[in-house]
Amino acid sequence: MKLDEYDRRILELLQRNARISNQDLAEQVGLSASPCSRRIKALTENGIIDRYVTLLNPKKLGYSLTALVMIGMDRHTPERFAHFEEAISQLPEVQECYLVTGQSADYVLKLVVRDMEHFERFLLGALTRIEGVSGVQSSFILRRPVNKTEFEIPPHP
Repeated sequence: MKLDEYDRRILELLQRNARISNQDLAEQVGLSASPCSRRIKALTENGIIDRYVTLLNPKKLGYSLTALVMIGMDRHTPERFAHFEEAISQLPEVQECYLVTGQSADYVLKLVVRDMEHFERFLLGALTRIEGVSGVQSSFILRRPVNKTEFEIPPHP
């Protein structure tokens, strides 16, 4: 799907506020409501809009510790990786999981936990019990100078 200026503007505005009304969105983009709605539907059907979410403030909910955890695996087989990915997807503390290259680790996880005790229970009670995990290195986030979800919309994805 080729994006025109209307599509790019719709995507920019929705990234900032997914709760914007169709009427307000249409006005800001310079369209009437029906064509704006059709464009959103097309962007969704073509997979450019993946989903709508509500971003919560973890600290307001008692989650004060964010960690990046590097995981080393004992074997690099599709079966071992699939097993790990299935197991890790079931753990609510894991916010993101990346299979990476160029590191001494195979995976990098982003975790959000209440405190260091919660992290220890997660580490010893869940993470290190997953078959194939051979090494774990953790770093804790001190501050987030940049924390955004938006990215620039290219002319043609």
